[in-house]
Amino acid sequence: MARRTFNDEAVSRLAAWSYRLALFALVVAALAVIVVRSGALEIVPALATFGGALVFAGLAVLLALGSFIVIWRDGLAGFGRAIAGMMLGLLLLAYPAYLGYKALHLPALADISTDPDNPPRFEALAAVRPPPSGNLAAAAELQRNAYPEVVPLQLSVQPRVAYDVSLAVIAKHKWPVVNARPLAPGRRDAVIETTVQSLIMGFRDDLIIRVTAAGQGARVDLRSASRFGRHDLGVNAARLRGLMEEIEAAADAAPEPRPEPEKPDKKGAPKRPAAKKQPEKQPDKKR
Repeated sequence: MARRTFNDEAVSRLAAWSYRLALFALVVAALAVIVVRSGALEIVPALATFGGALVFAGLAVLLALGSFIVIWRDGLAGFGRAIAGMMLGLLLLAYPAYLGYKALHLPALADISTDPDNPPRFEALAAVRPPPSGNLAAAAELQRNAYPEVVPLQLSVQPRVAYDVSLAVIAKHKWPVVNARPLAPGRRDAVIETTVQSLIMGFRDDLIIRVTAAGQGARVDLRSASRFGRHDLGVNAARLRGLMEEIEAAADAAPEPRPEPEKPDKKGAPKRPAAKKQPEKQPDKKR
């Protein structure tokens, strides 16, 4: 069948509604992201709003595909609107589809630690975190199988240096430090706590670093745990891998600490006894 010529006056209603729905979905998705990042509403209704935006984006793609058939068959205008509606809809659906693909291929974990048997415990952030749930031993075994490279970091520097470089790495990322407890007499470890927000949705993940002495060096344990959801899509493990590389590189480049000067004794150094003078020999007088 020969293709009909375009009618400049008649516009495909499917194409027009595809474009309108795509724009509406884009606005709703942007508002949902702003609400989640600002914390103005609870995360569940905000995510429900974002899910509604994805539904509208899917409808925009379906209407665009239907409009292609109508435009070809009836010679209607609106091809550009159909293309725009389909592209905007696919753009909104692409990233969630990628996350869904990752969710199918990664274990359902939301709390990753270099020491899953004895993870660092949150102190300042404990009040804002959800209570632990599930089988912790099973989760630890699942983590070892999925992320065998996430292990404690052994550094050949003093614990004080390891703590300082870890704090510097956190400051470089401009993450807010909630708790920074250095090593002190009577304490076995040093602790750094901070909160990280995801780039797009602004989901909050809590991060803690624990530094302990290990032989002649230091051991650094890290833990990254999501506040919401049971599946982090591999974000926490990837964050720990990157942080371990940064901390190790910073520790290798850190100058060796200078030994502290010895404090002078208040009583003063003991005085050396004065050398006894030998009596001078008298010359023999001639008789």
